[in-house]
Formats: sequence, structure tokens, C-alpha cells
Amino acid sequence: MLDIRFVRANPDAVKADLKKRNDTEKLVWVDELLKKDVRSRELKVETDILRQRRNTIAREINAARKGGQDVTALMTEAANLPQKIKDCDAEQEENATTIRSYLMRLPNLLHDSVPVGKDDTENVEIKRVGTPKTFDFELRNHGQLAVDQGWADFERATKISGAGFYFLKGSLVLLDMALQRFAIDQLATKGYIPIIPPYMINRSSYEGVTDLNDFEKVMYKIDGSDAYLIATSEHPIGAMYQDEIFEEKDLPLRLAGISPCFRREIGAHGLDTKGLFRVHQFTKVEQFVFCKPENSWKIHEELLTNAEEIFIKLGLPYHVVNICTGDIGTVAAKKYDIEVWMPRENAYKEVVSCSNCTSYQAVRLNIKVRDKIDFELKQHLHTLNSTAIATSRVMRAILENYQEPDGRVQVPPVLRSYMNDREYL
Repeated sequence: MLDIRFVRANPDAVKADLKKRNDTEKLVWVDELLKKDVRSRELKVETDILRQRRNTIAREINAARKGGQDVTALMTEAANLPQKIKDCDAEQEENATTIRSYLMRLPNLLHDSVPVGKDDTENVEIKRVGTPKTFDFELRNHGQLAVDQGWADFERATKISGAGFYFLKGSLVLLDMALQRFAIDQLATKGYIPIIPPYMINRSSYEGVTDLNDFEKVMYKIDGSDAYLIATSEHPIGAMYQDEIFEEKDLPLRLAGISPCFRREIGAHGLDTKGLFRVHQFTKVEQFVFCKPENSWKIHEELLTNAEEIFIKLGLPYHVVNICTGDIGTVAAKKYDIEVWMPRENAYKEVVSCSNCTSYQAVRLNIKVRDKIDFELKQHLHTLNSTAIATSRVMRAILENYQEPDGRVQVPPVLRSYMNDREYL
């Protein structure tokens, strides 16, 4: 979330950003937030005065009694002080809750390079890599091909789990594992530490890393507990250092999260309903970085480069798009997507999301870095995340881009050493 001190000092910048996002219904929130902030500071002064008065009035009563003065008024005042303090504390608590509610729902400030647009149709392509392959035969649906070859079973998964789930079998299991290990090895050479997080986290931690609307749209809640299945390893990794202070020498901290991901939303029609592209459960390797604020934009480009190198080595054509203001969401200050060529649809489809969240998550989670010169000076650090590889989506891309007329599928050369030197699935 935004730091209240920033909003207090820069209300016009916050409002301009909301207008850029076409999120104008929240403009009034800024004014209401600032009113509550003023009242909060007034209440602190009032409460401090009342507490100070509570500490001094007993001495005044004793002195008045010794001087033979009437203490009725002082006694009445003393009797009323606890309730006045209690009322101020209650109003302050209510005020703080309202302030946090506004702050939690105001989006991050966008970087100046984010293009203005109303929805995903106005995202801006910034590069295109690789030449889409042409096929002189009709490509098979990747899901049906996987079933025909004995590599997946969607019907039995639907029978026991519902739509959006699948059994992987045989060669696709090995391909899934090969993709994970390949991505981990690529990141390890760049100093990323592999990490397997918990697959469930509590709500307060989740609120620190994601848009609150995701709880209704995306997350699976565990009945009877304060726990949610993770939608990506970004979330538990981001919350890992909640309420902690980093030393500058320990940053940047580069982590490579490996986990299953659980999401309620899936595709509504067409190829998404029976296949591997948009499903309730999939495996992902995620890049995550904690860093000093002055380094985050350089690292954002680093994350994108890391992801691009993976797809270049896999031999999959792709393009990179700069996500526009109407499609970027609440948490990121800037986001790139990598979209891989899917020849059967004759279109690019998203496989990587790469975001600089600046201090937005760190403010929510109270994660700071201590200045190495002024030991008492602390500031919120920056967090960044990017997909390295979401295996189900990449498997679909491989099943299409490496498909042959007889239904065989080549293993991308870079993965063969991970699959016992197989040339074909």
C-alpha cells in the first residue's frame, strides 16, 4: 500500500495516478483519507494532553485540599478523564481502521513509462523474438493430442476433482519436471536461491502481497481455518520477512520459488476448457527479489531478461508487452508480460508476468532496510517478481510448436539432457 506520509505530502500525484488508471471513483477516497489522517493526529494530541492531565490532577487535588480549597470541580474533572481517554482511544482505533482500509485499496503509483490504455487491447508490444513456424498440416489440439498419446487424462480428473484439473502421465510428467529443473538451473547461475515455500498462508500475510479482490476471485480458502492455498510462490515468499529489517549488505536477495499454484479462475470456453493453459492447479518457478529502492528498476529489467533467456533457449517465439494502465492491476508499478506464440490459435498467449511492486508490498508487510551509515534510519525496501516458467502453459506451447504430422512431439534440444536424452516425447 502507499505510505500515509507519501499521500499526505503528494495528494495531487495520487489523484493524477488514479485518473491515469481511469479509477476516478477512488478520487474521493484520497480526500476522505486525508481528513481521517488530520483527525488522527488531532486525536493523538488530545489523548496526550488528557493523559498528561491525568498525571497532574492528583497533585493539584492534594495541594488544594492542603490549602483548604474546594476540590469538587477537580474531583469531577478527574472522574471524567478515564472516559474521555477511552473515547479518544476508541475514535483513534476506528480512525486507524478506516485509514488502513483506504490505503489498502488505493493502487500503487504507476511508473511514467506505463502506457495509458483502457484494457489489454491497448498493451504495447516492445519487442518480438523468433519467427513463428508455419505448418503444412493441421495441428492437433494440445489437450486431445496429450490424451491420444497417453500423456494426460482430463476426463478422470474432472470426475474426481471437477473441471480445470488434469492427470499428467508418462512423458508429460518428465517434461514438467524437466522444465522446472531447467528454469531452476538457469536462475541458480545468476545467484537465485531455490526455495520451496509453504503451500498455505494466513489471510493477514496474504493481504500484504495481493489485491484484496483476489480473495473473492482467485484464492481457495481452507474451511474452518485462517489459511488459503497459494496462487503463486510470490505470495508466501513476499510475506516471509514480514515485520523484519534487512541490512543493506544482505540486499538484493534473489529467490527462485518452486511450488504448485492453486487458482479458482479458469478459461470459460474454447481451448481453455480442456487442456493445460488455464487450469486450477499448475506448477511454477517464480523469480522474487528484495532490494534497495534505488536498484529496483534495473532489477526489473534483469528479471525480464532472465525469463526471455529461458524462452529463447526453449526455441519458442514470443513477444514482450508493456501492460497498460487499464490492465495492470493494483499492486505493480509497472508490468511486462511475455506472450508465447501458439500456432493453433495463430496468436501470442501470456506465459510470464514480470512486475516491479516498488514499496507497495513492503509497506503493507512492514519490511524495511536499515541505512548502513545512519543506523537509526530505515526505509521500506522494494519487491519484484516474475514468472520464470509456468510449466502447464509452456507444455502447451511445446506440444503445438514442436508437433509433427504423425502426432509425435520433439523435445526442445535444451531439455533433452533432463529427459534421458530423448529426442521425442
